[in-house]
Amino acid sequence: MAKTKSEYRCSECGWSTAKWVGQCSSCQAWGTVSETTSVTKAKPAQISSARAARPITDIETSGEGHYPTGVQEFDRVLGGGLVPGAVVLLSGEPGVGKSTLLLEVAARLAKGGKKVLYVSAEESASQVKLRATRTSALSENLFLATETDLSSVLGQIDQVDPELIIVDSVQTVSSLDLDGVAGMPAQVREVASNLIRVAKESSTPLVLVGHVTKDGSIAGPRTLEHLVDVVCHFEGDRQTSLRFIRTLKNRFGPTDEVGCFEMSGEGIIEVPDPSALFVSEQQTSVSGTCITITVEGRRALRAEIQALVVKSSSPQPRRVTNGVDSARVAMLLAVLERRAGLSLSDRDVYVSTVGGMKITEPAADLAIAIAIASAVKDKPAKQSLAAFGEISLSGEIRGVTNPALRQSEAKRLGHTNVIDSSSSQLAAAIAAALS
Repeated sequence: MAKTKSEYRCSECGWSTAKWVGQCSSCQAWGTVSETTSVTKAKPAQISSARAARPITDIETSGEGHYPTGVQEFDRVLGGGLVPGAVVLLSGEPGVGKSTLLLEVAARLAKGGKKVLYVSAEESASQVKLRATRTSALSENLFLATETDLSSVLGQIDQVDPELIIVDSVQTVSSLDLDGVAGMPAQVREVASNLIRVAKESSTPLVLVGHVTKDGSIAGPRTLEHLVDVVCHFEGDRQTSLRFIRTLKNRFGPTDEVGCFEMSGEGIIEVPDPSALFVSEQQTSVSGTCITITVEGRRALRAEIQALVVKSSSPQPRRVTNGVDSARVAMLLAVLERRAGLSLSDRDVYVSTVGGMKITEPAADLAIAIAIASAVKDKPAKQSLAAFGEISLSGEIRGVTNPALRQSEAKRLGHTNVIDSSSSQLAAAIAAALS
């Protein structure tokens, strides 16, 4: 079979060259030249009557929807489970637990009677078997293959005829029919396209593991994310055992859900009620803390905001954040100084969440402000207090989405004193929280 010719093309102006360069010689843009395959003029094919385009009302569907994988937190993120023929891309940093999670998914489906093919292009069969033994993921319906060649992977799929295919990872599989080593954009595109074609033709779910670059984006061409149906990101701090899985794209379900897991010596454990993980275990009231209720998809989570305010020894006070947006905290400090009368311009301010949780929604503004005010005044907030609300530059507390869900979760967890947008002004809310 003839090898496909590769070239490097500028994504801005279309200029091409035989080798990679950092700057386009035509439009002078930097970082826009990437590898691509040469395109030949395609001729129209003869379409048979069986494949002719038909009115959409005449198309017959199988009627099959989501079917659960057995891992409920993973099903939550997928929108109810796997869809026949769907292609899922799971990305994450090295060592976060992607292979462990997918091995658990494969084992539960295999124990449920489905035939699963797990293709490992990074580890040997014995290494995967050791991990499966440790996590009790052994099943006769779970087939394991260690292949790095695309043709061999396709041959394994034809031989096993599985009901679920897992490829770990797409960046380590290469095609001998294409120039370049595994992981290059052209190779990743070729491998992914062929695997996706097989999955669609056989209506077999396919899960691809994807590497990430140092800035956190998925390695390989951007086209990879467009080809697949679902893009999930597995994240977590290596210093803690907590892991989160989020959807960045989902053609069959919501994109705002989050699944929570905990890594242990026996494998990965689902955490169906993670609210207790994001608060400190200290029983006594301490200044500089406040509880808030965040919403991830249809799930309400309790989180604790901690703040520390100390006298600055430098002309430029420090502003250090962890788990919250630093720009948002800087804005809240200005509002607190102007609207609530707190002197913060000569003090170092540290704001952090508990348990490694990351909060991006503005509903946490009020809890952050109360925690900072509590630290400044050295007066603890009430233990039964929970606060949520967005703060404007005028000091007004605005309403947030899903207030009833947040109120219900706060009540379930014993927070009888809830401060939200019903307290219209920030100064009054702080006074009520610290009274």
